[in-house]
Amino acid sequence: MFAKILIANRGEIACRVIDSCRRLGVATVAVYSEADRDARHVAMADEAVAIGGAAPADSYLRGEAIIAAARASGAEAIHPGYGFLSENPEFVDAVEAAGLVFIGPSARAIRAMGLKDAAKRLMAEAGVPVVPGYHGAEQAEAHLAQAAADVGYPVLIKAVAGGGGKGMRRVDRAADFADALVSARGEARTAFGNDAVLIEKYVRAPRHIEVQVFGDGSDAVHLFERDCSLQRRHQKVIEEAPAPGMTPEMRAAMGEAAVRAAKAIGYSGAGTVEFIVDGSAGLRPDRFWFMEMNTRLQVEHPVTEAITGIDLVQWQLRVASGEGLPCRQEDLSITGHAFEARLYAEDVPAGFLPATGRLSHLRFAEAARIETGVREGDTISPWYDPMIAKIVTHGPTRGAALRQLARAIEATEVAGTVTNLRFLGALARHAGFGRGEVDTGLIERDLASLVAEAEPGRAALVAAVLAAAGLWEDAWRLSGFTLWAPLPRRITLRRGEAETAAVIRVEGPDRVRVEIEGRESLAERRGDWWIDGAKAPGGVVRQGARVEVFAGGAFGFDVVDPLERDVAHGAGADVTLSPMPGLVKAVFVKAAQTVARGDRLAVLEAMKMEHTLTAARDGVVAEVLVAAGAQVEAGAALVRLEAEA
Repeated sequence: MFAKILIANRGEIACRVIDSCRRLGVATVAVYSEADRDARHVAMADEAVAIGGAAPADSYLRGEAIIAAARASGAEAIHPGYGFLSENPEFVDAVEAAGLVFIGPSARAIRAMGLKDAAKRLMAEAGVPVVPGYHGAEQAEAHLAQAAADVGYPVLIKAVAGGGGKGMRRVDRAADFADALVSARGEARTAFGNDAVLIEKYVRAPRHIEVQVFGDGSDAVHLFERDCSLQRRHQKVIEEAPAPGMTPEMRAAMGEAAVRAAKAIGYSGAGTVEFIVDGSAGLRPDRFWFMEMNTRLQVEHPVTEAITGIDLVQWQLRVASGEGLPCRQEDLSITGHAFEARLYAEDVPAGFLPATGRLSHLRFAEAARIETGVREGDTISPWYDPMIAKIVTHGPTRGAALRQLARAIEATEVAGTVTNLRFLGALARHAGFGRGEVDTGLIERDLASLVAEAEPGRAALVAAVLAAAGLWEDAWRLSGFTLWAPLPRRITLRRGEAETAAVIRVEGPDRVRVEIEGRESLAERRGDWWIDGAKAPGGVVRQGARVEVFAGGAFGFDVVDPLERDVAHGAGADVTLSPMPGLVKAVFVKAAQTVARGDRLAVLEAMKMEHTLTAARDGVVAEVLVAAGAQVEAGAALVRLEAEA
């Protein structure tokens, strides 16, 4: 076993690897960018080395700097985590040339699976079923359009070097193909430096089921399947293991196909073989096809660990240090069911836009397994993926594990940035998902109900008023109390554009009357706060003029200062603002140009993805305030329309 390894990554995966290394007695070296100087993974590691600027290209993608850090620190091996350089064969070659061990597959295996088109041809030769499509080298637009017509619409355009839904577009008719191709190529070029694409038949009732494999270079086993069908724009949201509705025949067929794929390339370490499954008639052994192989540990690996009892990172370290497979196929079994929900800093009502912010308050459910790279007080940076944590639950049955997930999500508290917590909670309580009726289109079909903004209940409003008045914490319990009669005090809260006016009267150290819209509530302190005879929401945080109440999700309120009322909120439909910090990739309009509502104005690149900004109304462009190539902050004005008559 290694004495010391370097982890060439950041965030929750770096922390996850450090946890396993501690259990094995292996010392760890972290690397960090300027933005991550005080990050959790840096604090957890035994040593830490700075490797450059905040941008990934200046730090986590600098293979030479990472290798130099490993050699200088005396590390014997490098664990790549996932993302960044984890599937870069040139990096693997450089690691080995430096006399170090790469904890993962060989460069040859990564190259074999690195391009989707070549991988599909290789898998077909190995007897693994592949999706009908075009995987050739010819990339002329006309040729690709004809290939799509031959396959038959709907089709998927996919970046050959892609992953994570980047460089992928669904096209339902020939008239939309050209625009979708341009968009897919642009995103692929940005994300992977390679704009080549392939064309695949789109399966109309698709399920995304993947198989965890593990090899030692000569032999391989599978650790059963994960269902990753619950997706939003090809990004996984909630994963589970095993797959609902899985039959022994289907599991055996998929497992054998995945092992054939791993053996065909002499695979070593942890990998995932992803399949697209036609679930329209249940799970059948003749209705699954190879999509791609991820030659690394997957984000969702904890659900496999939960049902098998295996520490996959420890297996990676053992095999990379020279051991054979730690287990035979017949020794592996499934116990119970597990779920993983990905908690992100993102603005769901605004179209799931990535968000930034300082995590001023952060609490997780004690009963769940939490994989995180952040702590309270940390900042979600615009430079990296905005994941806050992975929430993992395990139970004896699918129903029990899903109920635990819903409770864990409800118990999670995040203040300082918007999150997808409420969206995750709605998914965990979705009736169809609860019955196991899942496919990749579920979220899109029910999107309106899943993202609907909930209104705070009476107890949440009263709790917010108490916090705004400084009464929630013990130190302020007598604020507003008078000897002869309760002194009325007015509190105004704003949530979005709506304002709520309240009047409070402190009757004693443990009793407060709160009147909202003509209705009175009694708040009493009995250890915790009780409102109208029921226990109040557990989490209430006030920071400055902001109050967050956690009651089945987060409700945020701004405390209105009557002396500093804002008479205008936002710039309306006349000005298009940048929704987040990012790079302006393209601008499509110029001054005096007439635009219609929904027309493309610009493309913003942020957090590894492209976001198209459109006109909020019909009008005439008065001024273009940015140029392509500009780096802008959140809220920056990009395009201004002439004022409406």
